[in-house]
Amino acid sequence: MSQDRPRRPQDPFAAAEAVFAKKKPSAPEIKTNALPNVREQVSLRIDRDVLEHFQAEGPGWQDRMNDALRAAAVADGLGAEANDGES
Repeated sequence: MSQDRPRRPQDPFAAAEAVFAKKKPSAPEIKTNALPNVREQVSLRIDRDVLEHFQAEGPGWQDRMNDALRAAAVADGLGAEANDGES
């Protein structure tokens, strides 16, 4: 054993902290859909009267809401390439 190398770390507290320190979580990886143009499930807070307006006509209210949002997005400049997945 060589004499120039210490047998113990210079700062045992720092060495212990490094061993038992919690690992910082890495940024979550954003995965794209395996299938193109698949709808995403989201949680959305909207006013009760807006929800009632879309639900008033019965089933299909989510599709009607999606169509209204798409029309607003197109009016705001959404490109035509995003319309390929419209059902």
